[in-house]
Amino acid sequence: MTTVPASLDYSNKDFTALQKRLRDLATSVFPGIDLDDGGLDVLLLDLFAHVGDVVTYYQDRQAGESRILTATQRKNILGLIKLLSYEAASNAPATVSVAFTLAAPPAGSVTFPAGTIVSTADVTAPIEFQLLAALAIAAGANPATASATVENSETKTEVAASTDAPNQEFLLASSPFLDATLAVTAADGAYTEVDNFLASTSASRHFTVVVDQNDRALVRFGNGTNGAIPVGTITFVYRIGGGAAGNVEANTVTKIPGTFTDSLGNVVRVSVTNALKASGGKARESIEEIRINAPPSIRTNSRSVAREDFEINARRVLGVARALMLTKNEDATIAENAGILYIIPNGGGAPTQTLLDLVLSTLKATFPPTLTFNLSVQAAVYKTVNVRAVVFLKSGANATTVKTAITAALTAFFAVSNTDGTPNTNVDFGFNVKDDDGDAASELAWSDVLNLVRDTTGVRKISDDDDGFQLNSLSDDVALAVREFPVLGTITLVNGGTGLPL
Repeated sequence: MTTVPASLDYSNKDFTALQKRLRDLATSVFPGIDLDDGGLDVLLLDLFAHVGDVVTYYQDRQAGESRILTATQRKNILGLIKLLSYEAASNAPATVSVAFTLAAPPAGSVTFPAGTIVSTADVTAPIEFQLLAALAIAAGANPATASATVENSETKTEVAASTDAPNQEFLLASSPFLDATLAVTAADGAYTEVDNFLASTSASRHFTVVVDQNDRALVRFGNGTNGAIPVGTITFVYRIGGGAAGNVEANTVTKIPGTFTDSLGNVVRVSVTNALKASGGKARESIEEIRINAPPSIRTNSRSVAREDFEINARRVLGVARALMLTKNEDATIAENAGILYIIPNGGGAPTQTLLDLVLSTLKATFPPTLTFNLSVQAAVYKTVNVRAVVFLKSGANATTVKTAITAALTAFFAVSNTDGTPNTNVDFGFNVKDDDGDAASELAWSDVLNLVRDTTGVRKISDDDDGFQLNSLSDDVALAVREFPVLGTITLVNGGTGLPL
């Protein structure tokens, strides 16, 4: 007698599949059973199927949450990457130089204390920045102006009482916490942040910080043997904020709330402005970014040897979106024992010299190559791709709406990064571009861009004339040199029905 169906699909474990399998099993064991009468036996089978559905669902979820590539909960991701000694980056604050200008030369000196707030002029949600150090304008200064760097952050202060117990933990109330901004003092003195207590002695005033899934900081102190136990009242001073919203445009930080006086008590009128765009603001490392960045971190450890090591470690630098390392093996024009690292900043465009210098210093000091290796860090070489399309619209489609949709689709296609911060695989350096067989292609496919425009809502078809769809004035793929990265240039759209610009 057959007790188990001949073929079981163990990957199909929902209620319907379990119910069918249980019914098949029951009829194979009891050939005369009637499962169509809605009796108690049917109720019991459905009950077991329901319980099985619930149990297998939780089993699958738990299994998924135990792997970096499948986990969906940030708390679990953070726990898993600890096994790799990888720390996810928290929010980074934007900074910008702001000029503080008085309406007239002051009779006495004017001091703007640390923590002074300046902001954009938005009425509902202004972006606020703060002075991190006091700024002064001397008495009689003409012009009465001074500049200082402000940061898109807010300073918080909390106090707590030590219990004199070992391994004390304190969860700070405000978020999002900014890394490396916490200052801790207790009755026995100031404490210093460390990665762990392995090298701490009983006299070491140390603490560690772990940022949780809600961007709140958990502060832990030592046990009296590895790390001192704090005494009395503990004061925590830290900063919160950051994020990409702080990258405001030039001349938008124009408000300074409050009233200011000079050293003689005279009220002074103050105006502020930022001549340059703010930079450096970045959201916390997303789950998708962690999935990409965490595994390679154990490969490079604390050095850069292989070509890919340089790329991995360059992307660890705040502000770097993409990187390509070339040596003589990939480019015969490069000298032996030397390499050129090409950098694309967040959002694309040209990296600042400050960012290039930061990448170079990070790779030399934190992830050093061999002593004799000559490393150069340069801006990426871009290949501009101009798009021209003759578009026929669907009946009732609005030309302006379609044009906007096509522009948005092309912009997203050529974006350096996806919205979650991960690299956009539609575009890459010519060296990395492969065809369907995995062989080097070094070209941007004409058909990929054509399909994107053709599939845009409101588009009926693309003209099949020779000039109906062109990239850089050719109906062909765009060749990329090994170091070139494609970027979107001009977009020319023609209405196929009228021959006029769309």
